[in-house]
Amino acid sequence: MELSTVWFVLIAVLWSGYFVLEGFDFGVGALFPVLGRDRGGLDGQTRRRVMLSTIGPVWDGNEVWLITAGGAMFAAFPHWYATMFSGFYIPLFLILVALIVRALGFDYRGKIDDPVWRRRWDRCIFWGSVVPAVLWGVLFTNIVRGVPINDEMEYTGGFLDLFNPVALLGGLMMLGLFVTHGAMFLALKTDGAVRADARTVAVRSGLMSIVLAAAWLGILQAHTGSLSSYILAGAAALFLIVSVPLARRGFEGLAFTGTLATIALAVASLFVAIFPDVMPSSSHPAYSLTVHNASSTDYTLTVMSWVAAIFIPVVLLYTAFTYWTFRRRVSGHHIPTDASQQNDSLTAER
Repeated sequence: MELSTVWFVLIAVLWSGYFVLEGFDFGVGALFPVLGRDRGGLDGQTRRRVMLSTIGPVWDGNEVWLITAGGAMFAAFPHWYATMFSGFYIPLFLILVALIVRALGFDYRGKIDDPVWRRRWDRCIFWGSVVPAVLWGVLFTNIVRGVPINDEMEYTGGFLDLFNPVALLGGLMMLGLFVTHGAMFLALKTDGAVRADARTVAVRSGLMSIVLAAAWLGILQAHTGSLSSYILAGAAALFLIVSVPLARRGFEGLAFTGTLATIALAVASLFVAIFPDVMPSSSHPAYSLTVHNASSTDYTLTVMSWVAAIFIPVVLLYTAFTYWTFRRRVSGHHIPTDASQQNDSLTAER
């Protein structure tokens, strides 16, 4: 197997890892208005603190996968990186702003003991989770369906061209899938009233996500799919369908594994569908960026391969250790009642 193909597979794995891990982060933030209200004997502030405590130790580590995926694209496929990040500049800039705002919300919502202050930062966390989820769905849909690229590997379309009906469907599907993934995670990581409500939301959003995902994957696979990508897409849909009744019956671990597998397989099916292209051109197939014409030199890929072989296992071990360390469930009685302790609790969890 050529090194360019190996790195295409590795980049697909990195993006899958990012969406699997950051997906439930986005889902938890997007569920603030739904699960963060006074209910089940807990006030909204306590419920939101419970929700934040589940992702407090891991959310920033999950974003490392995005940095790694972007860095790998830049080094292994510079033409792909240049075309994608220039053509999708505004949506990617909006994603970056949303991620920054969300991070500020995590760090600053507890700095002042004031309900209005916390409510404003909670809105930042919500929008900082929803906006990237939708935009990632829009962008990856466009990558698979193809965008206008000329013979100089330059994107020739406009900003609004990215928001076509199929891409918007992809954005809604991604948001729905992340909300389901986040609800499954909360059901797995919390106890008491939040756990029960998260399980209910997971079932309801899961049913909606099944419809959206089936339509989205069906359209994309019909457009560019191969037999292998059809199999992966079908497996992704099957895992999502199975995870809903598992969540309803209280098997949160299996249900969360189901949505995890759904996201990983769905992303994999997209990369398999476009291979050997990395960014298909809707202007003319000859202008498409492929693993051959968009890659770096063999020397660069060889050096990168040695670096990846050394450091990727370290990152995986550290990630596994973090999740194992913070594996216990969180409930309302774990949240400190003293305001000064609340201000520092999220930072301490990290």
